[in-house]
Amino acid sequence: MINQKLREFLDSNAVSYRTEAHEPTVDASRTAQAAHVRGREFAKTVIVKADGRLFMTVLPSTDRVHVDQLKQALGARDLELADEDDINAAFPDCEIGAMPPFGNLYNMDVFVSEHLREDEHIVFNAGSHSEVMRMSYQDYDRLVHPQVLHF
Repeated sequence: MINQKLREFLDSNAVSYRTEAHEPTVDASRTAQAAHVRGREFAKTVIVKADGRLFMTVLPSTDRVHVDQLKQALGARDLELADEDDINAAFPDCEIGAMPPFGNLYNMDVFVSEHLREDEHIVFNAGSHSEVMRMSYQDYDRLVHPQVLHF
């Protein structure tokens, strides 16, 4: 089921989006397959902890976070992937690993891979492992104001 906070945010901003249900999946690449989306067009969220603070990274499901590059880009002393406890606390209304790429709704800065900007649309988990959302990248960028980084 789509995350209620996200639905209300998009509806209040008059954003057009489409949701699609699919069989539950365990990772972003399988979700892309289930949703019939190429892996590089499916956006996954990876939560990192830099100097004790949580940040959201958004990248194609086929890519990996290069921790050293991200650490350098953020100017952080310490950077690691967030653990499940941190993620559960930050996203109590989402299934772990299915957080939508709207860190702004969770008081979190968002960093997006430049590769996702190449497509007209962005497709992502909508808070669960059994539903994805599709919307224009332009609307996503306008609402989230992510910082574009190479990581």
